[in-house]
Amino acid sequence: MSTKTHSGRGAGVLRGLIPPVVLALVVAAAGSSASHAESVRPVFTFTTEEAFDADTVPAYAADHDKVYAHIDEHIDEHVAHLQRWIRQPSISPQGVGIIEMANLLKSDLLEMGFAEAELVPTDGNPGVWGYYDAGAEKTLMVYMMYDVQPVNEEDWISPPFEARLIDHEHGRVLMGRGASNQKGPQRAFLNALDSIIKTTGSLPVNVMITAEGEEEIGSVHYPQIVAAYEERLKTASGVLFPMNSKRPGGQVIMDLGVKGIVYWELEATGGAWGGPRNNEIHGSYRVLVDSPPMRLARAITSMTAADGNTVVVPGFYDGIEPPSVAQQRLINGMAKVWDDAGVQESLGVDRWVYDVTGRDAIVQYLYMPTLNVDGIWGGYIDAGTKTVLPHKATAKMDSRLPPGLDPDETLEKIRRHLDDQGFGDLVIRKYDSYPAAHTQVEDPFVQAAISVYNKRGHPVAVRPWLAGSAPFYMFTEHLGIPLVFSSPGYGAGVHGPNEYMVIEPAAGSGLSGLDEVQKYYVDLVYALAGE
Repeated sequence: MSTKTHSGRGAGVLRGLIPPVVLALVVAAAGSSASHAESVRPVFTFTTEEAFDADTVPAYAADHDKVYAHIDEHIDEHVAHLQRWIRQPSISPQGVGIIEMANLLKSDLLEMGFAEAELVPTDGNPGVWGYYDAGAEKTLMVYMMYDVQPVNEEDWISPPFEARLIDHEHGRVLMGRGASNQKGPQRAFLNALDSIIKTTGSLPVNVMITAEGEEEIGSVHYPQIVAAYEERLKTASGVLFPMNSKRPGGQVIMDLGVKGIVYWELEATGGAWGGPRNNEIHGSYRVLVDSPPMRLARAITSMTAADGNTVVVPGFYDGIEPPSVAQQRLINGMAKVWDDAGVQESLGVDRWVYDVTGRDAIVQYLYMPTLNVDGIWGGYIDAGTKTVLPHKATAKMDSRLPPGLDPDETLEKIRRHLDDQGFGDLVIRKYDSYPAAHTQVEDPFVQAAISVYNKRGHPVAVRPWLAGSAPFYMFTEHLGIPLVFSSPGYGAGVHGPNEYMVIEPAAGSGLSGLDEVQKYYVDLVYALAGE
């Protein structure tokens, strides 16, 4: 590997200026060809070692004992509401149960006393709009998604749409698709609102709900739902996305935004460059005929250095917004509770790329864009043998983008790179995209959420954003409304088998049960109202 950087300085010079783990990133990029000089990963310099301390936010002081008591007295009924939602499949990638789930949400809102509850037509799955008019000074907007991911039922220890209560190492859990992502947390929030209404006769804030049924397939039509109520939505003081945010051991991770995303298919087919044009042919002709699967593989590998991790698409890293001083403080605070080994164990991986750890790992996770192959296929993949030369090969790919990177510009850079590398015949089919979103920690709604955690004794670390993606730019960028997505709930198995949410935590686990989650939501809406 070359020890020269693209500016011509030796790695030995850089070792005195850059932490070793960051140097590894730079040198890895430097090992690629000179034509990819623009693709060097950025190096971020921290200017402060101060750490944000959520404990300095004054704790929310009020109590709402009658509402808490109602939650305790009706907890079995509240669990049943979660089960009703999970037992209704709503698998957007397969179009299963979508209308039924949308109508279930609509009817629940009407039953709770929402003045408005209606399906919202889009060019895809319908949205659901709800409005509770409390005649209050402030309005809370709530983002919901009523769709879920597909399941492989044979991988589950409990049928994914039976919503059974299971004894688990973390206590009594509700298992089923959507238990944690996101039907469980969302219905828990509605349970909390219902307890307030039934106890006091109304809510301390007005509530607007915009729910979509396409989050798991890219939220392509969610902007149409927002557009239908845009002027009213702009009056909201904040947006809540009910979400389980505790970690094993009891730490809450509170995220203030998300990365953006662009998702596409890349396809190689036979044609003038070579390869079968119309259908697969006998594999013996491979010695004379080009292979589309091989071409696809070469095109994908051309986009990264030899290690497969540093992207060499020219300009791929250009424009990333470096951590602000406020974000550096958040990251420094996160580093105090970050557990590399624990996260790796939960994911079933043995190491991070470049063996980064601690703060370096957090920065890479949050501030580096990804280039990922979600799936790849072509030719014969069933049992036994069939020696063919396929005429087509396809990959689904995505890139998660931190603030500062535009999804469409990123895909254009990839297109130019493929053209320049001689892969102009490959087809790119874009599926969906949206930019990143983030809210400042100083925002009053964020401070209110932290104050409730402090009142209820939940240790909290605040992160600039989640490395996953959701269409939250519609709030923070388009509507100009601060976003909070959080609760002290705990769940796991999201997008995989045996998804669950803790209902009754095991003694000493530090986790919260459904009752505590709902009491957190109660306090949060009152804190937003200033009561």
